[in-house]
Amino acid sequence: MKPKGLLIAVVLLAVLGGLTWWSNKSQADKSKTPADTVTKLLSIPDDQFQEIRIKKVTDEVLSLKRENGKWQMTAPKAMAADQDAAGSMVSALANLNADKVVEEKATDLKPYGLDRPTLDVQIVRKDGKTDHLLIGDDTLNGSGAYAKLANDAKVVTVGTTTKTSLDKRPDDLRDKRLLTFDSDKLSRVELTAKGAAVEFGKNGQNEWQIVKPRPLRADGSAVDGLVGKLKDAKMDLTAEDADKQFIAATKVASVAVTDAGGTQTMEVRRDKDKNVFAKSSAVEGLYKVNADLADALEKGVDDFRNKKLFDFGFSDPSVVDVKGTVYTKAGDKWTANGKTMDNASVQNLIDKLRDLAATKFAEKGGGEPVLAASVVSNSGKRNEKVSISRQGTQYFAQRDGEPSIYELDSKVVEDLQKAATDVKVAAPEPAKKK
Repeated sequence: MKPKGLLIAVVLLAVLGGLTWWSNKSQADKSKTPADTVTKLLSIPDDQFQEIRIKKVTDEVLSLKRENGKWQMTAPKAMAADQDAAGSMVSALANLNADKVVEEKATDLKPYGLDRPTLDVQIVRKDGKTDHLLIGDDTLNGSGAYAKLANDAKVVTVGTTTKTSLDKRPDDLRDKRLLTFDSDKLSRVELTAKGAAVEFGKNGQNEWQIVKPRPLRADGSAVDGLVGKLKDAKMDLTAEDADKQFIAATKVASVAVTDAGGTQTMEVRRDKDKNVFAKSSAVEGLYKVNADLADALEKGVDDFRNKKLFDFGFSDPSVVDVKGTVYTKAGDKWTANGKTMDNASVQNLIDKLRDLAATKFAEKGGGEPVLAASVVSNSGKRNEKVSISRQGTQYFAQRDGEPSIYELDSKVVEDLQKAATDVKVAAPEPAKKK
């Protein structure tokens, strides 16, 4: 190739390379979105929300006000608000950005449905300042809705979730709980259903105990389950004529719960079609409720009694005495009669004692003594003793100092006896190599 032709080729290649670089840079610059292009409509710290007022195009007004940290509904009428539902509304408004700007300075709001907005939202802050948001028609593709701040001519769009989170009925936002007690401060629960009324109270260790019809050990998990059902009991606002159906239904149970704020009561009824209704002192009206509420309440005292013979649970015992043999724990080793015992076999015995439970409660026991066991746990603060006897083919057990008689399954007793027999001395440690 001639020198002149080579020079021309080099120049053309350089020009093409420069054009390619400029084109790539131009495209990259276009793809960048400056941070300040985000259109922020609202930025309100959660703790600054004091009141939310929403006026619909139908002139219906919904108003929430925060009092002592709790949301209350003040319009269309005063009633307790669902804190989670109110919190969702706050979340939707706290940091609200526009999806896109439709018109910077709109002079005609009618095409957007903002002349008579679907939702007229006013937020009153703790300092008295007011934010005013208008939401109009849905966009043509249905992916959002037109919106604007009342003091700004700019029309934007917001996501459909923003509109749906604000477009609520009073029933969506009201507190649907039938009992509004604080479970952390609950001190008394009284249930009247099957048989005599059962009353539960807390002991010095904050554990549930049966107070009435007579002092008895309670199954804490069973009582907690009852409390959970009462706390979750909610009104079904879709049911019609609940008041008439409640009156015609048969009473299943009544409950009374007491916390630091006082006592609340509830009566539960069930009709022939298994529909369940309730009335509560905490809220006006008669309501249909979930059918499983009646099942949870239709119980007697034995359903809540602790069937376990020992209360040491999963705490580590320090002393175990079975059939006169005393096992003492020192560090991570068990000893008995001056000998180090096999840990696994002692642990198996402890597991059998821990799982020892009644199949039912008996009116009377008696018979020939079979086995006596005691366990010291909770750093020496808990000392439990159980004696087991046999009458014919039946086994009975009693805790020291308690009148209750526990009927035991024979297989459980046999397994416990075998575990006691199987406890053995620890194998000697292998000699250390010199």
